Amino acid sequence: MLPIIILAGGLGTRLGERSLITPKALMPVADEPFIFHQLRLLKKNNLETVIICVGYLGRKIEEAVRDGQEFGLKVVYSYDGPKLLGTGGALRKAALLLESHFLVTYGDSYLDIDYQEVAEAFLNSGQPALMTVYLNENQFDRSNVLYSNGTIRLYDKKLNDPDMKHIDYGLSGLTRDIILSGPEGEAFDLADLMTSLARKNQLAGFLAAKRFYEIGSAAGLSELDSLLRNKTKG
Repeated sequence: MLPIIILAGGLGTRLGERSLITPKALMPVADEPFIFHQLRLLKKNNLETVIICVGYLGRKIEEAVRDGQEFGLKVVYSYDGPKLLGTGGALRKAALLLESHFLVTYGDSYLDIDYQEVAEAFLNSGQPALMTVYLNENQFDRSNVLYSNGTIRLYDKKLNDPDMKHIDYGLSGLTRDIILSGPEGEAFDLADLMTSLARKNQLAGFLAAKRFYEIGSAAGLSELDSLLRNKTKG
C-alpha cells in the first residue's frame, strides 16, 4: 500500500482564538483530538505508513501521536522549519521521506472513501498526479473542478466557471518526481501545481461517492463532531 502524507502545518485562522494554542489536527472532535479519528480511518483502510508534515505548533502534534503505534501505524514527521512552506513546499521538504508514488490528504479532512481503490486508480493512470473529486454543484463550497471520464479538464480555485460542477475532495496521489520539480526551500501551494497539471492534461481524476467532512471552520468542526458522536452511539 502506498504511504500517505497528512499536510498539517496550517495556521487554522478560520477557527479563531482556539487555533492560537491548539493546532487544527488536535482540535477536540467527539471528545478526542481530530487526528486520532483520522488515523483510525486510515488504519481501517489498511494504510501502514503516515508522514505528517507539520509547521505551526507541530511539536504538539508529534507529542500526541508519537510514532503511531497506538493506532497500528508507522508515523514519521517532516517539519517546515523556520518559515511556513505552504502545502507544496511542505511536500518538497519531505522529499527524502517519499516513495516514488504516495497519497496526500489534509490535516483537517475526514474522508470516508476506499483509499486502496484511489491508490490503484492513481497507479493505473500513468499520470504524475491524481485528484479525487466530488459532485458538489456549489453545495458545500464553490465548485472548482471540471471533471470528465476520469480526467480533470480544469481545476482552478480562483475561477468562477459555471461548467465546474465538482470540487477537490481532499485526497490526491502524487509522484515524487513531480514534487521535486517544485522550488526547494520555497513556499508554494499544491493547488497551483495541480492547476498547472490539469492544463497540461496530466491530472487524473477519481470520483468520490460520499461527501467530505472538514474541521477547517467552526461549522465544519461542529458537523463532524455530531457525525462521529452518532456513529459511536450506533
